[in-house]
Amino acid sequence: MANVKSAKKRVLVNKTKALRNKSRNSAMKTAIKKAQLAAANGAQDKAALIAAAIKKVDQAAAKGLIHKNNAANKKSALMKLL
Repeated sequence: MANVKSAKKRVLVNKTKALRNKSRNSAMKTAIKKAQLAAANGAQDKAALIAAAIKKVDQAAAKGLIHKNNAANKKSALMKLL
């Protein structure tokens, strides 16, 4: 464990941010999987699920979870499902 007060705080803050990032990343992946499954099954609401997945990808890119080019590739793949 860190000895300096500021280093102790950084450890706590980094732990909090890591949990938040993990949650956002998981939500993005789940949305993508739901959209892909809906497109494969020809579901009625596939357009809405794809739009929701694209929104999650944009949010992840804005927060710095994924690179903007990675986000563009994911969005392109999702749009091909339409």
